[in-house]
Amino acid sequence: MLTKKQHQLLLFIRDRMARDGVAPSFDEMKEALKLRSKSGIHRLIMALEERGFLRRLPHRARALEVVKLPEGPGSMAGSAPASGVSGGTSGAAKGNFTPNVITGNFSGAMPGASIKAASMQDSIELPLYGKIAAGTPIEALRNPCEHVSVPGALLGTGDHYALTVEGDSMIDAGIHDGDTILIKRCESADNGAIVVALVDNEEATLKRLRRKGETVALEPANKLYETRIFGPDRVRVQGRLVGLLRRY
Repeated sequence: MLTKKQHQLLLFIRDRMARDGVAPSFDEMKEALKLRSKSGIHRLIMALEERGFLRRLPHRARALEVVKLPEGPGSMAGSAPASGVSGGTSGAAKGNFTPNVITGNFSGAMPGASIKAASMQDSIELPLYGKIAAGTPIEALRNPCEHVSVPGALLGTGDHYALTVEGDSMIDAGIHDGDTILIKRCESADNGAIVVALVDNEEATLKRLRRKGETVALEPANKLYETRIFGPDRVRVQGRLVGLLRRY
């Protein structure tokens, strides 16, 4: 699932490469999408690359490769309004995250979120809201069609939900493409926490949160991707990473 602008840019790049054999310039992309600056194009390309739709070829000017296209009519995010997204884990302020990995087949059929207390024997049904790299704000997804069953001891108290990871930008933190991450809803997180962050009320992403003065950095755990720097009003927190599930 992509935002409208991400979808438009991906199709524009594909069509121009099919026609000319080379990717369009940033100026051409900016004009095609009616954006004010090339920085917006850079941000869109990074998001598409992170999600696995584009690949930038090294040491070549204007070298882009369209890896895949969105699937189905639901591949583009809607325009529903949203609140911010973010998250982390206990001990994340030290910059270290060791995921709690539960393997096996998981499914569920009951709505669930708020938890007061649970033992390892208890099972909690959490709503599965979709893919974290989809670009759709979490609050816009009110009616999840799937749920996951989670040992209650992984969650503790509070309101939780689940998301499916798309991409490899956090692979060095032990978070792989296809993992199901468990998120505790919150509006702030410690410096160094791994969070679900909403950028410009449009793009949801899983990154490590870094703050310095008035700036906010969203840091990947993969050296192939760039750390992105934003002003304080552009990033909003919607939850904190507390664990993940992995199916083999």
